[in-house]
Amino acid sequence: MSNESGAVLTETKEGTETEDSAYAMTMEDYLHYEEEAFKTPNHGDIVDGIVVRVDADEVLVDIGAKAEGVISSKELGMRGDVDSVGLEPGDQIKVYVLQPENDEGNVVLSLRRARAETTWIVAAEKQVDGSVIDADVREQNKGGLIVNILGLRGFLPSSQVARAYAGTLESLVGQRIPVKILEVNRKRNRLIVSQKAAEDEDRARKREELFSRLQTGTTVKGTVSGITSYGAFVDIGGADGLIHISELSWDRVSKVTDVLQLGEEVTVKVIKLDPEQTRISLSLRQLQQDPWERLVQSMPIGSIVEGQVTKTKKYGAFLQIMAGIEGLLHISELSWDHVERTEDVLKVGETLHVKVIGIDTARRRISLSLKQLSAPPANLVAAAVRNEHPTDEYGDIEDES
Repeated sequence: MSNESGAVLTETKEGTETEDSAYAMTMEDYLHYEEEAFKTPNHGDIVDGIVVRVDADEVLVDIGAKAEGVISSKELGMRGDVDSVGLEPGDQIKVYVLQPENDEGNVVLSLRRARAETTWIVAAEKQVDGSVIDADVREQNKGGLIVNILGLRGFLPSSQVARAYAGTLESLVGQRIPVKILEVNRKRNRLIVSQKAAEDEDRARKREELFSRLQTGTTVKGTVSGITSYGAFVDIGGADGLIHISELSWDRVSKVTDVLQLGEEVTVKVIKLDPEQTRISLSLRQLQQDPWERLVQSMPIGSIVEGQVTKTKKYGAFLQIMAGIEGLLHISELSWDHVERTEDVLKVGETLHVKVIGIDTARRRISLSLKQLSAPPANLVAAAVRNEHPTDEYGDIEDES
């Protein structure tokens, strides 16, 4: 009997120890859980909540704190009409803690501030990932433009406006434009954006697409975007290509503006691509008929043509006989008489008739003669036969045409 009682006592003691140990662990876990689950929020926290009840003058929200949170109708701007905010029991929302505890022991919350703060967070994320987003231009001031972006007030400095609108900021007011966020400073309520950066990114994307489909020999349309002393830049949709002054026309071009004007629409030919340097070489003249083709057809050897002296040299004169083509009138072909100086016979700007005595299409050279329009003096016929001048009057003369 005593043994049994002892056994029972031992068993009860062991069971009690086990239960006490389990109870102690459960209480520790519970206290830790309660501390975490019901800790008091701080001012400025943005927390998740569930709408518990929507009353005429307030909205009760369970945010996991010891007391429920309260959003007043005044804070929501509902003016007594709580239903206008569109909240219903069970809705999951984010709220901003205005006050950790009011006189009734409730946490004072703001839905509007939570949305605003969340938007600032989104804006910061957009800045980090470099996203291009739309902004509505509201007004202009002396420094740039005021824009609405993600519901926030932002500033677009005049230095960050796209190049096309640099001098006409007012034309952007009322428009929706793509921008990138450059700076987000919540404490100073500062949000700076750039239209130029968005434009550059868009052009970079279009440039990549352009190079992927563009080929040498392709004919494209574009707009003259810039003019320099050495040529013209043409925007062909994503990238600017260069027409070198030598590719503007078969004629000699002194000034680019004699051929093209800024903003003019042109059709050009792609003659070289350099994807690594993102360079595109274009030509305007290669879409025009080569004047040498017309020359061969209309001015065979022996033809009499009219030409204008463009320059004189010690070895002769160059005459323009067709748009884009100059021929050499060698000094020996000026007169049957001996000529010491070309200038003694011809002057720049003078117009005269000459005879075509040689055409070299491969080297793009044409030889002319003035004296062969008349018969040689009788006493020079024999000498002329013996000392006939070579057909290629250019010889080793450097082509300066």
